[in-house]
Amino acid sequence: MGNGGTKPPMHSSQNGRIARLAIAVLIAILPGLPGCKGSPPPVHGPGSIATWTAYGGTPGGTHYSSAEQITPENVQWLELAWEHRSGDIRKAQGPEGGRIPVTNSGFQATPIVIDDTLYYCSSFNKVFALDAETGQEKWRFDPEVDRYADILPICRGVSSWRSGTDGICEHRILMGTLDARLIALDAQTGRRCTDFGDGGEVDVTHRISEHDPVEYSITSPPAILNDLAITGSLVLDNQRTDAPSGVVRAYDVRTGELRWAWNPVPPGMKKLNEDGTFRSGTTNVWSIIAVDEQRDLVFVPTGNTNPDYYGGHRDGLDHYSSSVVALNGKTGEVVWHFQMVHHDLWDYDTPAQPTLMDLRLGDETIPVVVQVTKMGMTFVLHRETGEPVFPVEERPVPQDPVAGEYLSPTQPFPSHIPHLLPPISADDAWGLTFLDKGACRDRLNELRNDGIYTPPSLGGSVLHPSNGGGNNWGSPAIHLGQQVMLVVTWRFPATSKLVPRADCKDNFQPQLGTPYCVETGIVASPLGVPCTAPPWATLDAIDLAAGKIRWSVPLGTSRDLAPFPFWWIEGVPGAGGPIVTSTGLVFIGAALEHVMRAHDLTSGEVLWKADLPTSANSIPMTYQVRPDGRQYVVVAAGGHWGSPNPPGDHLMAFALPE
Repeated sequence: MGNGGTKPPMHSSQNGRIARLAIAVLIAILPGLPGCKGSPPPVHGPGSIATWTAYGGTPGGTHYSSAEQITPENVQWLELAWEHRSGDIRKAQGPEGGRIPVTNSGFQATPIVIDDTLYYCSSFNKVFALDAETGQEKWRFDPEVDRYADILPICRGVSSWRSGTDGICEHRILMGTLDARLIALDAQTGRRCTDFGDGGEVDVTHRISEHDPVEYSITSPPAILNDLAITGSLVLDNQRTDAPSGVVRAYDVRTGELRWAWNPVPPGMKKLNEDGTFRSGTTNVWSIIAVDEQRDLVFVPTGNTNPDYYGGHRDGLDHYSSSVVALNGKTGEVVWHFQMVHHDLWDYDTPAQPTLMDLRLGDETIPVVVQVTKMGMTFVLHRETGEPVFPVEERPVPQDPVAGEYLSPTQPFPSHIPHLLPPISADDAWGLTFLDKGACRDRLNELRNDGIYTPPSLGGSVLHPSNGGGNNWGSPAIHLGQQVMLVVTWRFPATSKLVPRADCKDNFQPQLGTPYCVETGIVASPLGVPCTAPPWATLDAIDLAAGKIRWSVPLGTSRDLAPFPFWWIEGVPGAGGPIVTSTGLVFIGAALEHVMRAHDLTSGEVLWKADLPTSANSIPMTYQVRPDGRQYVVVAAGGHWGSPNPPGDHLMAFALPE
């Protein structure tokens, strides 16, 4: 369905010879290709009920399913069972006199399934309830957000709360919006729960300092802990030092009343601005929050203190940035925190949901938080104390920052689980042609490159891993039985260049309040491809207990990104992540290719793939709602706001034939 380019014209006789040859070749190789049906599909067993009740599958976000009907032996017969379309698509436009462009919409939702109903949100916060087996629409709700008011049109998901009794709004669907509202809907009808806040919604901008609406949104689903809905916010990067507060708040899920608020202000610092609003400039929590109901703990992955690439003004305000912070569920007070990056100047904020599991080490079982990072490092922390389960070393890192800046002399490096990205140098330059490779070598030689944590500079510095990772918000998935973690890893360098304030003109990343604006981008050749050899993205399987990489395979191909004949490149970047099933299947889209795949957990081999209308830059999910029904694998195929792929609104469900 995706168009990868235009083939060169041929004469009719030549066409005929090539067609006959192609048929012969296809007859020979088709039985061995993933997804090819060489014999009738097997009769699939009944399976068992397996739902997907929270964004990450569970409140601890493992992206793991116990569903067992689809196996490595029968996955090749998966077919499209149903498709739902929201109609919510936006195409990119120019900034029209302003400095904020209008991007493509990006459909990144992961649905949830409760009983026999699937719930999801569109790019512009429409909420849909579908029959989970047929895709038939039960209801829809439109909060009527301004479709052109936000640069990042994202809704990653909705959340579910149940009281345990029957009645109107005893089961609620909750969602944060692009215009910073928290909305509660009756799960049966889609109507507002009018006892929640003001007519079914809470304005989450209350006590936030004055700001442009584009600076402050909610893009991730609220976490549900007992009778609380807990939400962070997206605060637009690199705009100003006094950006809106990154406060995390918990609301009563019945009334909408604020129960507690945690603004990441270090101990001993002023908590409020002069006007009584939450202190500005604090780190935010834009990604997915995890909860541990048994221990009454809330785990928040923190972003970076604004702006990302200069921190000479912070004076310790980034105490909680680029960290995992455990909060008391009843009070919001800090129980412990662990910082992955000290004084972060690289946009290495903590991007992924803290993932909760019980890790078996010999005869001992330890409750842990597994945290992947943009640096391609994985930290495993004791869930109750925040202490590293495996050794973490503070190692010296590059120094000599720009005037006015300061640096941490060391950074934490976990030593048990391998670092997924090796350092690069000009010797690693790569290009599609000899000239391209030479230009890349020159570019890498021009940039400051002292290894990971090279500070931003006036002449430009290599940012490797890039500011997108390493690993990002779509990872990880963890097979709980085998204790194998699956992550998407980006493997190409970026740049960070500081520009003196006097030379900053119409810069989209102004960093107001500092001496510098910033320019970032990919280290790319004149042809626009990364300056290091592919794969530029991989799917990696890591044995957490052993601390070993089991396998690493390229993720996707360049088929839908490059013109013919450059379709052969394996391992292309893209946002999103994997899920894993108890039967040993890893489902993933994520690459900027219009394809979804199933990999074998044992080997990484592709066992099945399906063409999509556009890229699936989201996290799939899977479920079976009846023992005698079918297991479905569902993915949102809608492109990404920052990619060249066309925007879309396709929610697609695959299942074995009936």
